[in-house]
Amino acid sequence: MKKTVPAESASVSIDAKINELGDWRGKTLAKVRAIIHKADPEIVEEWKWRGTPVFSHAGIVCTGETYKNAVKMTFAKGAALEDPSGLFNSSLEGNVRRAIDFHEGDRIDEAALKDLIRAAVALNLAGKSRNRL
Repeated sequence: MKKTVPAESASVSIDAKINELGDWRGKTLAKVRAIIHKADPEIVEEWKWRGTPVFSHAGIVCTGETYKNAVKMTFAKGAALEDPSGLFNSSLEGNVRRAIDFHEGDRIDEAALKDLIRAAVALNLAGKSRNRL
């Protein structure tokens, strides 16, 4: 049986993760999180897989993982998304997912990232509407 963490608890857990990191990774995760919510105010925050921030709207849009040298945004259906700005720089060999690795000092192209998030949400919504037919 899957254990679901309520959205309020997930947000609190993500806040705690950001504060716990206390370095550039926490700041980057906080900035990415803010961009995600600006791109789509209906995004729901989840806490899955033993501590991974997940951002969903009609399905998983992306995750916000943190590693020693990177903050990684993995888009669940990234391979199906157009990426005209070339943001995807990781997990490029897969058939489904694509990721963006942010490293210390990287500049985030907020406009391009918002476009990518909106495209991921639109893809999820299109899939949901097809399933209803």
